[in-house]
Amino acid sequence: MTSLSRRKFIYVGAASTGAVLLKGCLGNPPEPTTSQATPDAAPAANIPPEQAPEVSTIKLGFLPIVESAPLIVAKEKGFFAKYGITDVEVSKQANWGAARDNVEIGSAAGGVDGGQWQMPMPYLISEGLITKNNVKIPMYVLAMLNTQGNGIAIAEKQAGKNIGLDMSKAKDYIVGLQKGGTPFRAAYTFPRANQDLWIRYWLAAGGINPDSDVSLLTVPAAQTVANMKTGSMDGFSTGDPWPARIAKDKIGFLAALTAQIWPYHPEEYLAIRADWVDKNPKATKALLKGVMEAQQWCDKLENRAELAAILAKAAYFNVPAAVLEPTLKGEYQMGDGKPEIKDFEKAVLYWKSPRGSVSYPYQSLDLWFITESVRWGFLPPEYLNTAKTLIGKVNREDLWKEAAQEAGIPAADIPANTSRGVEKFFDGKEFNPDNPKAYLDSLAIKKA
Repeated sequence: MTSLSRRKFIYVGAASTGAVLLKGCLGNPPEPTTSQATPDAAPAANIPPEQAPEVSTIKLGFLPIVESAPLIVAKEKGFFAKYGITDVEVSKQANWGAARDNVEIGSAAGGVDGGQWQMPMPYLISEGLITKNNVKIPMYVLAMLNTQGNGIAIAEKQAGKNIGLDMSKAKDYIVGLQKGGTPFRAAYTFPRANQDLWIRYWLAAGGINPDSDVSLLTVPAAQTVANMKTGSMDGFSTGDPWPARIAKDKIGFLAALTAQIWPYHPEEYLAIRADWVDKNPKATKALLKGVMEAQQWCDKLENRAELAAILAKAAYFNVPAAVLEPTLKGEYQMGDGKPEIKDFEKAVLYWKSPRGSVSYPYQSLDLWFITESVRWGFLPPEYLNTAKTLIGKVNREDLWKEAAQEAGIPAADIPANTSRGVEKFFDGKEFNPDNPKAYLDSLAIKKA
């Protein structure tokens, strides 16, 4: 894979000011959390000596979208402190590029030790594919933070053009825009990662080539929303609550939820620098226990109103709780004549889904991200041959299991297999982790 310059890899524009909608989409420069924790959990006590963490402090980065909730809740509700990690700083990152830069330098130099990540960013950082001078910064994937909670929002000027879950109905219109010299312009917040992959899959499933039939751009979330308001941007792939908010505020409408594209799909992950984990294995498991307890708390519908209030704080999303609560409860006003969705099973989930554990980092799901990266030419085809070896180095599902057992998680909630099995998508395609090449071969639109 060719070296990628920072300028080519991410474009950071000036964030628009004013509207409360735009606050929190992009976030502010990295800053320490200043709000006081309101712990519900018992303080650290009765920790067996063999489980006592080596250190009590860590610095974790987050972006203000619902994927970050387990990290924020684990601090605010005292779940980290319960297991002996009493000094956790959750630091708001300006954007994904800043998060990458900060994990490169580490907390000792003013950066972060790890935190919330789109996939496969931890792999790309570990391989030195998106770092300065292609320096490899080994990272470990420790847990999946959530499933679902993303959507594809479309500007209001595109209403009435059959743009929805099935993009084959809008194919002629979209291709016609390209041929007419005014291509459909859509954005994601970081290239070659989750939100880029979701919009690519959605377009390609409808027969639209994301590399030649539309114009896909990397743009900070706040600037994208502003551009949608002025009419210069047509689409946006990002996390809740922003797609639904765009629809509610009549800036645009929701074409599709990722919960519709791939029910219970992998979303964002907790990943930490490998050197920190190797030095502090017991602290890593203590951290995981706090995250797991937070995920269980977040997953309860009866806690979603309080969750919205926690995330709304100035140190975190800095938006009114009323902006956050509907999507946390699975309430989506789709717009453009589409029926409203009120279904908690289509909301962001944090601990369990009908597919089993949400928190456990299935290695088979990491393999999909690598396979999809090969599909679009983001990784060379040879990565498929060595993918399982790479995953074995980066994915530390063994630490997740050890932490779950120490925390007393029921055996039924601890997966016995590193594979979640065959994955099914809305367009009928299937990904069998035992044969990723068959999946790749079945896709009509691809670069590989």
